[in-house]
Amino acid sequence: MRDLAIIKSEFVPDQKAVSKLQDFQEDPELFRYCALPQILKYVECFTGPNIMAMHTMLINKPPDAGKKTSRHPMHQDLHYFPFRPADRIVCSWTAMEKVNRQNGCLVVLPGTHTGTLLEHDYPEWEGGVNKMYHGVRGYNPHHPRVHLEMEKGDTVFFHPLLIHGSGMNLTQGFRKAISCHYASADCYYIDVKGTTQENIEKEVMEIAARKYAMGGEMALKDTWAFRGRLVQGERISL
Repeated sequence: MRDLAIIKSEFVPDQKAVSKLQDFQEDPELFRYCALPQILKYVECFTGPNIMAMHTMLINKPPDAGKKTSRHPMHQDLHYFPFRPADRIVCSWTAMEKVNRQNGCLVVLPGTHTGTLLEHDYPEWEGGVNKMYHGVRGYNPHHPRVHLEMEKGDTVFFHPLLIHGSGMNLTQGFRKAISCHYASADCYYIDVKGTTQENIEKEVMEIAARKYAMGGEMALKDTWAFRGRLVQGERISL
């Protein structure tokens, strides 16, 4: 995924234009992260013994180009996921270098994981918003916030309903982190039609149709079944 404010001005492909590497589950080196015993011993507390890696991501967060596009709107990860129950899904997020407020650390709203999935859409930001960066509509802006400043190797685990985001990278370096969303292999797919997730389904299907010429042959759950990879135990319904 490329930063919209930088990609247009980059004549030579460079990591400065790359905001994320998505779906690295088939890369042997990067997938080692998802199978680390130090990570899985905590993940299993949420998912149980049968564990699927459903969404993998290496986040680069390049220096902001002056359009504020390096920030990430406040959102809930469950907005993107057509599987449930939410309590059997957990994200591990590990800092690959020092993360602080200057380079755009995670910002979380504690306690929001006990709420419900809220409506999401693109925020109306003057500098534009990167593709797929949907934000929560209608959350309480006065809710207390916690900035997660981290050292290299520090890891946080969070619920898919937790409202979180990140600020701009105001440094000249990068803010690299690696993450994986895990789910119990017993989780099940849901139909998101008629729900607040219908807009993300439409967007994902348009991308799939463009990239793979699949048309109406594919459903949102198919895109996730394709990306999911068993980490531990038995693959059941995901």
